[in-house]
Amino acid sequence: MNVLLFGSTGMVGQGVLRECLLDPGVPLVQTLGRSAKGVQHAKLREVVHSDLWHYESIQTQLSGFEACFFCLGVTSSGMTEENYERVTYGITMAAAEILSHLNPGMTFIYVSGSGTDSSERGRLMWARIKGKTENALLRLPFKAAYMFRPGIIEPLYGTKSRTPLYDFFYTLGKPLFPLIRFAFPDQILTTEQVGRAMLAVARHGFPKQILESKDIRAAAKN
Repeated sequence: MNVLLFGSTGMVGQGVLRECLLDPGVPLVQTLGRSAKGVQHAKLREVVHSDLWHYESIQTQLSGFEACFFCLGVTSSGMTEENYERVTYGITMAAAEILSHLNPGMTFIYVSGSGTDSSERGRLMWARIKGKTENALLRLPFKAAYMFRPGIIEPLYGTKSRTPLYDFFYTLGKPLFPLIRFAFPDQILTTEQVGRAMLAVARHGFPKQILESKDIRAAAKN
């Protein structure tokens, strides 16, 4: 299973990349983003592309994949609804639309978030736009598409958030993760679990197209 990975420099993407490189059933992992991660590995190919809203110039590098793990995302903090939608919905759909035509046998997995609003009518701006993005992805002609909605994610193996504030809280809260996991077992995952769940769902499917934290944890055990 060849994997195309978006967002490999973010916290979730770093964890997913690690699991893909460790998996003997993944001969190729191609990352795509504005900057290279700089990781050296025999299975890894990095594609640097500055315009994430247009992919026509690199179409030849976007085919031959059985799975796409879309981990690219930004915080809505400080953004207008128009700008947040342009990034969250616009970049995701620009990539997904071309991939669905180039790879009709592809399974597309999108990292959304707990609280995403499928009705697209809720009060929270980010949740509405995430819901709009999920709904649009589910209408595309992929072999299969799954929406991952994790809640709290514990970074493992040196993965770090690119958002300084988030990284600060993850570092500060690290001693509390065992307690949080005990108290709220359905709300916390690790980056390792997210990566393993993506690989399992891409290979074997899942009964639901929208996976909450407890579903992701269950899938990671397969």
